Amino acid sequence: MAKRIGKRTIIFENSPKIAGYYSVVGKKEGEGPIGDGFHEVCEDELLGFDSFERAESELQRRAVLGALDAAKTKPQNIDCIFAGDLLNQCIGSSFGIGDLEIPFSGLYGACSTMALALINAAVHIDGGAAKEAIAVTSSHFCSAERQYRFPLEYGSQRPQSAQWTVTGSGSAVLTAKRGDIAVHSACIGRICDLGVKDQNNMGAAMAPAAYDTVRAYLEDTETKPDDYDMILTGDLGLVGSSMFCSLFARDGVDITRVHRDCGLLIFDRERQDVHSGGSGCGCSASVLCSNILNRMNGGELKNILFCATGALLSPTSVLQGNSIPSIAHLINLRRQDRI
Repeated sequence: MAKRIGKRTIIFENSPKIAGYYSVVGKKEGEGPIGDGFHEVCEDELLGFDSFERAESELQRRAVLGALDAAKTKPQNIDCIFAGDLLNQCIGSSFGIGDLEIPFSGLYGACSTMALALINAAVHIDGGAAKEAIAVTSSHFCSAERQYRFPLEYGSQRPQSAQWTVTGSGSAVLTAKRGDIAVHSACIGRICDLGVKDQNNMGAAMAPAAYDTVRAYLEDTETKPDDYDMILTGDLGLVGSSMFCSLFARDGVDITRVHRDCGLLIFDRERQDVHSGGSGCGCSASVLCSNILNRMNGGELKNILFCATGALLSPTSVLQGNSIPSIAHLINLRRQDRI
């Protein structure tokens, strides 16, 4: 059974395992630096549908089916699926995986949702409420632009602090016994708000939450950054990553050697014109369920912290002039030989 240590950290005594994972991305993501690691790259941004929202649902459906196949299991064996996206009422998830008839728990943590989904799946498996569970999230550049900013036809200009929403989805099947990579522990984030109001600078809004969660985990576990092969943030981008490292430097902690950011890994900022980097629910999910887990399976990485970050804004809150609260959730993934 899970137990709490320190103020906010959960240790999973039964260490739920990742039995299979899968990633699906768009053409732009496939052309990025880690493009070879994605399981599926879609050339058509509509994926054969008549709307970007239905296309996003298809991304998520393909990711789930791919993860099920990789885990050598079937939908009827899954006790619960934890899923989310950036669209209103999480329609990317409900329309994408509804026909699989798996018990469904819809989640919203903005771009932190993949870590939140993995935590919920791990809690259920560790406590015996589930034998097999799925975590999945998705995002789509065009559907996110239409909801949070302007339709693409408007041709709006983006400042250099803005990030490019990833078109993609990542999914992982967690089980009680099968798999070489285990969810060892987790830290649920707190809402942080520094008063940032610029929706084109979400990295600055999210950095304090990432710092707060990672610092809490390190304190609770009495570890330091160099104890990990990598501390991976979700999608802080260039601006947010710089702030994240500066906040630790203020404490006299150098985190730069092990820190990496999914938003900076997925795109080539110089070549692909994405300004500050990538973002979106599908950013951290697709990077984790491809490049990172591939490297863990290969033995290059054995002990990592995955801290997905989310900006908790909505079109309504922005129009009303509110600031952008943020959240960050963390999981510690370890290969079995490190447990």
